[in-house]
Amino acid sequence: MKRRVVITGLLGLVVACAPRTAISPPPPAPGGVVLSQPARAIPVDFVLVDKSERTMTLFGQGVPLRQYQGLQFGDAPFGHKQFEGDERTPEGRYVIDYRNPDSSYHLSLHISYPDADDRAFAQSHGRSPGGQIFIHGQPNGYPAGARVPGDWTDGCIAMANGEIEELWTLIADGTAIEIRQ
Repeated sequence: MKRRVVITGLLGLVVACAPRTAISPPPPAPGGVVLSQPARAIPVDFVLVDKSERTMTLFGQGVPLRQYQGLQFGDAPFGHKQFEGDERTPEGRYVIDYRNPDSSYHLSLHISYPDADDRAFAQSHGRSPGGQIFIHGQPNGYPAGARVPGDWTDGCIAMANGEIEELWTLIADGTAIEIRQ
């Protein structure tokens, strides 16, 4: 019995003194910043876009997982989209409801704008709320690695092609998205 206690104690000491191998997280996509690397993969269940900071943060179970910087918006980036052609990016809570692999802008993820409130507001002003709002890459045929300068979309959220490729794999249809000023 005494021998077993001594051997167990020695094994514990050997394990405690053994060198530990550091596990490094995978590198982020260009422009993407790894914020948290959980022990097991956590699926993305929420996307937060901050228009004033030009960032997109992906969350899983309340934990920030990735952040992308340098987002591009519509030609009139500030304020909530109200009408078709106003060049604004919507603000509020929506859902990423489908994806388009044949997009004119590399890949694209559709945002469920307009919702019932957006349609009612536009209708009360005799206007269309617009639609077809996506998170997408740069225009097809644009030089690899290059970005259109400034805010240039009609209300969509644009990012680098490598970033939208990563989003394509991380975000499932039905994921909630909040876009705020």
